Amino acid sequence: MTSYSALQLLRGAFNGQSHWTRAWRDPEPKAHYDVIIIGGGGHGLATAYYLAKHHGIRNIAVLEKNYIGGGNTGRNTTIVRSNYRQPELHNLFEMGLKLWHGLSDDLNYNVMFSPRTVMVLGHSDSDMRALAERGDALRCDGIDAEVIGVDGVHKLEPLVDLSPRARFPVQGAMIQRRAGTARHDAVAWGYARAADRLGVDIIQKCEVTGFVMAGGKVTGVETTRGTIAGDRVGICVAGHSGQVAGLAGLKLPIESQTLQAFVTEGVKPMIHRVVQSQTLHCYISQSDKGGIVLGGDPDRFPSYAQRGLTPPLAKAAAEAIALVPALSRLRMVRCWAGVTDMSFDGSPIISELPIDGLYLNGGWCYGGFKATPASGVAYAHLLATGVRHPLAASFGFERFAMGATIDEAGVGPWPEAR
Repeated sequence: MTSYSALQLLRGAFNGQSHWTRAWRDPEPKAHYDVIIIGGGGHGLATAYYLAKHHGIRNIAVLEKNYIGGGNTGRNTTIVRSNYRQPELHNLFEMGLKLWHGLSDDLNYNVMFSPRTVMVLGHSDSDMRALAERGDALRCDGIDAEVIGVDGVHKLEPLVDLSPRARFPVQGAMIQRRAGTARHDAVAWGYARAADRLGVDIIQKCEVTGFVMAGGKVTGVETTRGTIAGDRVGICVAGHSGQVAGLAGLKLPIESQTLQAFVTEGVKPMIHRVVQSQTLHCYISQSDKGGIVLGGDPDRFPSYAQRGLTPPLAKAAAEAIALVPALSRLRMVRCWAGVTDMSFDGSPIISELPIDGLYLNGGWCYGGFKATPASGVAYAHLLATGVRHPLAASFGFERFAMGATIDEAGVGPWPEAR
């Protein structure tokens, strides 16, 4: 990693960093690539990186219609965990969590991963049974999960309202100590720089407007910067998968919805873990800058707008204050929304599509950020070999026609179970 002296940093502060070298190149598109990846978010960049690193394929183009990190990668609540109930999901996310722990070293770039513990609160007997069952399922596959009582919750998060008169009385929690948060934009930048150094072309301001077909096979893409040929084309555009697949005449079992979050003014450390709830769809953490980051339910209607409505924000704030009353004294300073691919069973699609040469990585609902490394490994394996990665074998496009859905939402009372 390039290091800068204090004098160099001061110089950069006064001249707009004009002397700094670019973190990655800004190449012109070539006429042909072995693999074209549509989408320059975390998943697309991770896929390109692992294609080059693990499979030796370096003639790759990542096409981004805007700028790197400007989509959903920079519009989430940064939570990283693998404590899902269904084995197909928790095994895939566990591969990702293991990668998260070494990602900064692997990319030679600080992604600010913080394994601060994810705590899921239980508020009733049924909550605690569901958490115990989920913990058992995780431990059976060698994934850490602990169920703790009220005293354990107080020790980890003393500001959680544990009084008997609380709006949502707490009976205990399930915790995953290796889980936590990472810096979302740093993840995109780290993968972009690492992929670029392996020869990947990252082409920004290059929107795909159509597909080139020959003999029933995709042979390239039409873009705002001309036609680009490719042997294999991977769609990786979270929130816009249906829109891009529609350019090839495909209809996906996906609906695009907006998911909002907001952050408060910065304060001294007060929330030390990631706090979630088995009953409430509310998740709370504190950023490295001191702001309390809050998220809640999606807006629950189709939209591509990167803005949201007031009621979901008000609901998330009310639930957070019910769990941690001290939050009521803070001011919200910024809110945002990401566009999410909501699949019909709440699980992702990492699959070949009915058109030869065309592949899809999408349908992550609101769990995509935490999956970034695992998603990249699995999708790179598919694009390189034409065969699904063993941990992604169940996430095929055909499962919806076969009735072989992976319904994580069906094992718990809360939407975030997805």
